[in-house]
Amino acid sequence: MSITVFVPRDSAALAAGADEVAAAISAEAQSRKLDVTLIRNGSRGLLWLEPMVEVEHQGKRIAYGPVTPEDVKSLFDADFLQGKTHALCHGVTEEIAYLKNQERLTFARIGIIDPLSLKDYEAHEGLVGLKAALKLKPTDIVQQVLDSGLRGRGGAGFPAGIKWRTVAAASSAQKYIVINADEGDSGTFADRMVMEGDPFMLIEGMVIAGISVGATEGYVYIRSEYPDAVSIMNQAVTIATTAGILGSSVLGSGKTFNIHIRMGAGSYVCGEETAMLESLEGKRGVVRAKPPLPALQGLFGKPSVINNVLTMAAIPFILSRGAKAYADYGMGRSLGTLPFQLAGNIRFGGLVEKAFGVTARQLIEDFGGGTATGRPFKAVQIGGPLGAYLPDALLDTPMDYEALAAKGGVLGHGGLVVFDDSADMMEQARYAMAFCAIESCGKCTPCRIGSTRGMEVIQKMQANPSLAPAQTHLLRDLCGTMVNGSLCAMGSMTPYPVLSALDHFPEDFHLTKATHQAA
Repeated sequence: MSITVFVPRDSAALAAGADEVAAAISAEAQSRKLDVTLIRNGSRGLLWLEPMVEVEHQGKRIAYGPVTPEDVKSLFDADFLQGKTHALCHGVTEEIAYLKNQERLTFARIGIIDPLSLKDYEAHEGLVGLKAALKLKPTDIVQQVLDSGLRGRGGAGFPAGIKWRTVAAASSAQKYIVINADEGDSGTFADRMVMEGDPFMLIEGMVIAGISVGATEGYVYIRSEYPDAVSIMNQAVTIATTAGILGSSVLGSGKTFNIHIRMGAGSYVCGEETAMLESLEGKRGVVRAKPPLPALQGLFGKPSVINNVLTMAAIPFILSRGAKAYADYGMGRSLGTLPFQLAGNIRFGGLVEKAFGVTARQLIEDFGGGTATGRPFKAVQIGGPLGAYLPDALLDTPMDYEALAAKGGVLGHGGLVVFDDSADMMEQARYAMAFCAIESCGKCTPCRIGSTRGMEVIQKMQANPSLAPAQTHLLRDLCGTMVNGSLCAMGSMTPYPVLSALDHFPEDFHLTKATHQAA
């Protein structure tokens, strides 16, 4: 009887040598005349263990990692195909504490199924949500999304159901579903993992959205740095079209929906929804003024639902299990779960899907194991390169949109980048301004000029510490102008890391406590 071995095809695993490990396992099995079925699954998200090889034994999967090609012979010698112990063995995969202590709704299948096997997908509750949606009125589908409390996972946290309802009510012969997969924030990789590990889930969510608002065409805008995601999504769309999930009659319903995959050109600002629309239309990625809202005049001037990958990926669960099952997770106005991504100077980097309300300390210490260097923790940046820096004193803040905002932070896409006590926070503040200066679309003056001036002010402080008190006043004034005068979040959020670094780490700016309080 054939023994099933799983080796991830996720980009992180590939970067760590997963293809070479898979080839070595196949060759070793062949040389020993052993019947092995090799499946290339998605990553479980335990990135410090990649490539993580799993063996199916007596109905359970046994994990080994990180595996190199040189380890393969010793694994076979240790009879790992029968789940036997080895120095790289971590026991039953689902019993690993990092996984066991999560609430995986969106990531329930990822790492378990073959991403491009529709049979695997359906065997793990795939298409249940779409089949349920086809039996409902479009207004009832939108109501399910509203009742679930699902909010946009791209950063702003705007209720997804309100967007859908607005587009559904708009009068137009053509409407669009647009997925923003331009995942450019530092320390984030959840969108990529979804597209590479469970692409049919995103497709199913898009079809449900299309049916609910009357859209017949969908676009997925993927960042150019994700070639594997682009390839897998294109293959998945072809498979779904052949199977009748996409096309002129979705699952024989007579409803039409098609999906097109588009690759971005490497511009960070195209993560902003209107700049993304410009890029999709073949124009330069420049932010549009609002109004009109994209829900009413979006792609090609037509009503458009614009969600990010994690938002749309939650839809199949909501339609298959019901809005209440999703809303039972979370706290306050932040309902459901969020796949948090742990990166930076952290011992166990990876993906942790938890209900809203988990604290940053729990994520960093309980899951992440503290800093990779073993040095004391200093700060964590949450929400990407434009997110605020939180010190140890704020680590017990719940990961909730409103709770974090009350502390001057943003949750964003759920990325956490950790720094130890060797980090220079003034240099991190300078980098934030420099990043904005490079990535600004240039349309508005506060962002275009403000970021350059901000970088220069911090450089003066770095070169001459005696200038710090006076330059701090200037820097704060400049940040206020950027926050209140910028056209989009690119300029209005760049001051977040700068001001939080100033507020929490004044000593790094050559400021005494007295001068900091005076500033």
